[in-house]
Amino acid sequence: MSRRSKKKTNQGKVAAIPGDTAGLNGRWTVLGVCLFLAAIVWVVFGQTLHDDFINFDDDDYVYENPEVFQGLTLHGIIWAFARFHADNWHPLTWVSHMLDCQFYGLNPGGHHLTNILLHTAVAILLFLVLRQMTGALWRSAFVAAVFAIHPLRVESVAWVAERKDVLSGVFFMLAIGAYVRYARHPWSPVRYGLVLLLFALGLLCKPMLVTLPFVLLLLDYWPLNRLAGSVVPKRLILEKLPLLGLAVASGVVTLFAQTGAIRSFNEISLPLRVGNAFISYATYLGQMFWPSGLAVLYPFPANGGASWEMILAPALLISISAGVFVLRKSRPYLLAGWLWYLVMLAPVIGILQVGAQARADRYTYLPQIGLYLMLTWAVADLCVRWRYSRLILVGLSTVILAALIYRARVQTSYWRNSESLWTHTLASTSDNFIAHNNLGNALLQKGKVDDAIAQFQQALQINPHNAEAAHNNFGNALLQKGHVDEAITQFQQALQINPDDANAHNNLGGALLQKGKVDEAITQFQQALQINPDDADAYINLGNALLQKGNADDAIAHYKKALQINPDIAEAHFNLGNALLLKGKVDEAIAHYQQALQIKPDYANALNNLGLALFKKGNVDEAIAQFQQALQIKPGIAEAHFNLGLALFKKGNVDEAIAHYQLALQIKPNYLEVHVNLGNALRQKGNMDEAIAHYQKALELAQAAGREDIVERLNAELKQLQGTTPIPLGK
Repeated sequence: MSRRSKKKTNQGKVAAIPGDTAGLNGRWTVLGVCLFLAAIVWVVFGQTLHDDFINFDDDDYVYENPEVFQGLTLHGIIWAFARFHADNWHPLTWVSHMLDCQFYGLNPGGHHLTNILLHTAVAILLFLVLRQMTGALWRSAFVAAVFAIHPLRVESVAWVAERKDVLSGVFFMLAIGAYVRYARHPWSPVRYGLVLLLFALGLLCKPMLVTLPFVLLLLDYWPLNRLAGSVVPKRLILEKLPLLGLAVASGVVTLFAQTGAIRSFNEISLPLRVGNAFISYATYLGQMFWPSGLAVLYPFPANGGASWEMILAPALLISISAGVFVLRKSRPYLLAGWLWYLVMLAPVIGILQVGAQARADRYTYLPQIGLYLMLTWAVADLCVRWRYSRLILVGLSTVILAALIYRARVQTSYWRNSESLWTHTLASTSDNFIAHNNLGNALLQKGKVDDAIAQFQQALQINPHNAEAAHNNFGNALLQKGHVDEAITQFQQALQINPDDANAHNNLGGALLQKGKVDEAITQFQQALQINPDDADAYINLGNALLQKGNADDAIAHYKKALQINPDIAEAHFNLGNALLLKGKVDEAIAHYQQALQIKPDYANALNNLGLALFKKGNVDEAIAQFQQALQIKPGIAEAHFNLGLALFKKGNVDEAIAHYQLALQIKPNYLEVHVNLGNALRQKGNMDEAIAHYQKALELAQAAGREDIVERLNAELKQLQGTTPIPLGK
């Protein structure tokens, strides 16, 4: 045997600790390891079944995305493949979210369960593939276990919108497994085609898998040992070219998809990006050993990292690279694992900067496997020379896994809802305007308006020129406080920063509508729709404005457009019902009120208006039932008390009618129609003085409102108090 052949054979040997390969063919042992991996994943991530969606991408990916939450449809599948959305193109990820909505609706627990199951599959496949490649059962099991429950995995598993990580991970592992079978058997187009197919499916989940061809070359080096000495055989390069072609195609599509999110070099210079890349590589390495202070978003530092970090990080990486290169012959797994880590992180290391983050825990999902490999094999090889090596390794592994489980469970607990997630993020980072903004949104959704305003103000203090979202959200909070003019100012500032912010145009239109500036509001809604023609909320708001102008037909057309985009908007059905009722199309109105109530059963206003439509049809008893149900849900609806009073009066229940009219006036003292009808009811009861008082109050309100028709009738009635004809005044 030649000297070169001997080198190749020695390189292929796997140093074994006692018992490492003893269970290689033991199916029960392998099954036990798989069950153990599933169990520890559940111990860490099972708690997410009780978690909510979070207000960071989950809305855009699932619960506010009509293409997704309607479930799996042909239109949705075409959309997933044909459209860029959320600055990405990953159609299989979209389809997986659609399937979740098909099975679970918008119950977040079901979506979290899918992430857990997929991550479990990745961990088990990692174990099986490593064992298949190396023959080392226990080392493979330990690598898979650390991967499964390391705290850096939390972001990829606990975050519904990061489905792309766990789903692409499944295809990544399957592709490697298929490649190992291909490499160890005579060339077969079927086996090679399977590798290509699985790689393509993985890219359709997340384009970060573009580095797979290079990872396969590393596996050719170790542990598959397909290289002849230091020369890469031509065949190994050629067989990667089709894979590389898929990677390039995916990369090009991704560049087009992320055009709007890619930061320019004017915003972040190349030296800052390079410095941050070195620091990120080193930080991920440190977080592997000490995973504390983890956060969902680490803001990009305005002036790069500290000077000592800019010096030490490259020095550390260069030192490790030199060390593994020197040891490449005796410890080939060191070079293979280290390059796995460096190469797989390259697409997301920030040279091509996308978004506002300096780094992200989720980026380590597959790359850090290389570090686990090199360290596990190095420690096992070191301990093999020691007495009681097996006992030492079992004890060390147990301590490491127990510590990781504890830390990962704590980290996972922060993801239970948006408020807890962003509160923890602010405790772990500084100058994080995105965290302040999103915490403000979470507080605003809970009705904590003052606390939300404080968060928006902090976001704007940190970054007043790049925080259009904070101006927008601050404006919404001010609207809830009734500060309409201040809200308008915030929306206008958001539009100064980004004139193409459709949400800001829509929100500004809503504020102007509250001020009674209907025409200006219509202009803003139209601009919002020019920027984003799929904004169902803008169509609804434009319909509301048109309805105020008396353009019921145009309003109906816009409500219908909103429902074409998203058939499950209860407010759109409600407003469409109102417009149809105004047009006298009572049956159609009833149908839409009923649809609104199917979507939102506790929609009190829809119950009230359904009752009104039924009342107009002469179904008085059914109408009474709807009014009563509306008031059980929301007792403070003056209109429902008034409508119930009308229906009861028609049924002859005058005392009950009077009681509800009085309740309506407690809520809304200047309710013109109530004063008139209460006067009628009191007059029928013979309480003339009280009736006159309510007629006079109604006359004052009618005169102030310019309602000359009512003024004329009330004046006539007050002149003839002995008349027998009351003044019926409905809605």
